[in-house]
Amino acid sequence: MNRPPGNRGSAASRRNLFLVGIDVDSMGGSQRVLHTLAQGFADRGHRVELIGIRPSPEPHTYHARPAYRRATLHRMPAAPARDAVTPAERLRPSRLRALRAARRDGERARERLARRFAAVPHGYVVIGSPWAADWLRTVDRRHLKAVGQYHESFAQAAASANLRLILRHYPALEKAVFLSEPDAEEFRRRRLPNAAVVPNPLPFTPGPPAPLDTRCVGAVGRLDPVKRLDRLVDAFAAACAGRPDWELHFFGDGPEEAALRERAVRHGIADRVRFRGTVRDMAAAYRELSVVALTSECEGRPMALAEASACGVPCVSFDLSGGVRELVDHGRTGVLVPPGDGDALAAALGELVWDAALRERYGRAAREHVAPLALPGVLDRWEELFEEVDR
Repeated sequence: MNRPPGNRGSAASRRNLFLVGIDVDSMGGSQRVLHTLAQGFADRGHRVELIGIRPSPEPHTYHARPAYRRATLHRMPAAPARDAVTPAERLRPSRLRALRAARRDGERARERLARRFAAVPHGYVVIGSPWAADWLRTVDRRHLKAVGQYHESFAQAAASANLRLILRHYPALEKAVFLSEPDAEEFRRRRLPNAAVVPNPLPFTPGPPAPLDTRCVGAVGRLDPVKRLDRLVDAFAAACAGRPDWELHFFGDGPEEAALRERAVRHGIADRVRFRGTVRDMAAAYRELSVVALTSECEGRPMALAEASACGVPCVSFDLSGGVRELVDHGRTGVLVPPGDGDALAAALGELVWDAALRERYGRAAREHVAPLALPGVLDRWEELFEEVDR
């Protein structure tokens, strides 16, 4: 059954939906997706509960007036991993007390979730990550249907414990949802029979397109080492050496800020590099930019590229995954360069810095390209997936 985008579900199709993640309240891409989906499903009339397994050490408010219920199961964050190295340390009373307290906390957390599941006669559990699926393995949910999500690329899964966890837990679920068709196909090759594709939704309504005349290159996301923003400082310095009227803006906080400031000083561009921190109105932030760049070591389907494109901002990115290639149509909506190639990155940035007409052409095409990622359309795809399972 297809329904027009954005329509609320009928009374017969309204569902009990549990969205479960390890930590759903920190500032992060997967957390924002879960809150966006929860609000969207609730606005369509579903009964929605967003459940965090552990509390966030730095909680962030995603919706001032959420239409969904919220719960956190554990009373305390996970203890830092630290192996006992001697028999005396292993048997230290304070350590044993902490282990017993953590074990009791975990038992109570699972009991709380089992009671929540038992309170509804039927419905769905959307599991936000392989680690959440592993934690859920001993919680009784036999009367509920389950869908597992993975928010990164196959390559990222293969380089971590995530691939093992997905192949262990996701085959038993009704569906395993990935963000791009190339990634889903890689999992199918590993004999995951239930792989499906539903992209992440845009978390905001884009509003008017960016004017692209602000002479600002930007990066959006946490200032973490894996983002390799040092490469962007280098590329910006080279691309804009003859354009002192251009600036580089970083939106986000993180441990790399001091090193990035020092690198800007070494390039002699410290007065042209701005650290904007975390902002509330991301659509407005994107409209301040004329180009968005992504320089990470690895990415699945990065929301910064989708969000920038929705605001009509052309993107330059390393060609990191099938998800990146789905978001940036090289030569039409933006530019992809070989991963880690700083010279190619600088050249691509320079071309867009110097050519306003090219920026405008890419920006218009980018906005149209990602229009299907608006929340109503993505919710329709989720509804279709639920209906497929129900059949």
